[in-house]
Amino acid sequence: MGVPTLGCRCAVCTSADSRDKRLRPSVLVRWMDAGAGRERVVVIDTGPDFREQAMRQHLTNVDAVFYTHSHADHILGMDDLRPLSYVAFRAGGPIPLYADAETAAVLERIYDYTFAAGASYPNRARVELKPLEDHTRVHGVDFVRVPVMHGRMAISGFRFGDAAYLTDVSAIPDSSFELLEGLETLVLPALRHTPHPSHATLKQAVEWAQRIGARQTWLTHIAHELGHEETNHTLPEGGALAYDGLEVGVDLNVERPA
Repeated sequence: MGVPTLGCRCAVCTSADSRDKRLRPSVLVRWMDAGAGRERVVVIDTGPDFREQAMRQHLTNVDAVFYTHSHADHILGMDDLRPLSYVAFRAGGPIPLYADAETAAVLERIYDYTFAAGASYPNRARVELKPLEDHTRVHGVDFVRVPVMHGRMAISGFRFGDAAYLTDVSAIPDSSFELLEGLETLVLPALRHTPHPSHATLKQAVEWAQRIGARQTWLTHIAHELGHEETNHTLPEGGALAYDGLEVGVDLNVERPA
């Protein structure tokens, strides 16, 4: 729901620490494509705060979007891709949106005016839904789907190079732990201390991080029960809460076998 949470006056919602001001989580992966002589940009999830996040990062183009799942806090900013999609369309085609079948169906229903066969709205986003495969290559970079569970819902995390991003996770299958070997940077969700039916607690996230063994783990999708500075003091070495605008260098040339 974002922090501050509407109607709440708790210590975190009223905190003066800028790191306790949290928009809905999303990831931007950017790299220089030497062959094309230009920067490439991939976004994971376009939540309701996407426009604000894109403006903060001075986005002028997007090459692809990957979706983890179909919940509102991960898809409701899709329409804000419109001006960037016009740039992409003029340069060669619509922005590909990679989504599993369930997520694609929800996007098609909500954004009927964009995706319907007879859609005629002249200013609709120039985007194209694409099936999400186990491996998807975007301008030389391999994005590996990491299957995880969000309550009873099967959703997607993603590995790219020596980094991986998982959000809204309540369980990680053993086969997915294998996809997370050899990471330098790991992003995991940690909603709060108390159990939740479809989200990891802070304790669960720390246990997963220790099993995976990445050099640095950043925790995201944080509710207002966790204060930034206070929580960081309790975390083991190599773990910390993420914050809006955090930038991390990753090696995109490290690949998992097919």
